[in-house]
Amino acid sequence: MTDQNSKSPPQQPRSEPEIIPPGATHDPMGTRIFIDENTSQRIYVGKIGPLGVMGIGLTLAVVIAVVLVLLLGAFLLWIPIVAVLVGVGLVAGVLRNLKGG
Repeated sequence: MTDQNSKSPPQQPRSEPEIIPPGATHDPMGTRIFIDENTSQRIYVGKIGPLGVMGIGLTLAVVIAVVLVLLLGAFLLWIPIVAVLVGVGLVAGVLRNLKGG
């Protein structure tokens, strides 16, 4: 058995790796990522500050509160509907006993 990959010429890497020497200052905005050999896009991943953490926490709290209100509202909506159905059932049972009796 021969390996087909061994006959093909070695492929060139798509892009050169970026070598950052030790002691070099890193980008304060975050990390650079190169995507594709023809077009490069930079993605900056920065650290979240205290204001960002508070914003994320506030957003999460608002989303949880809205979901809770919707669930509680749906539950509270069913209470009168079930009460009406039980009342209709009781009245229908009483009327059936009066007609049959």
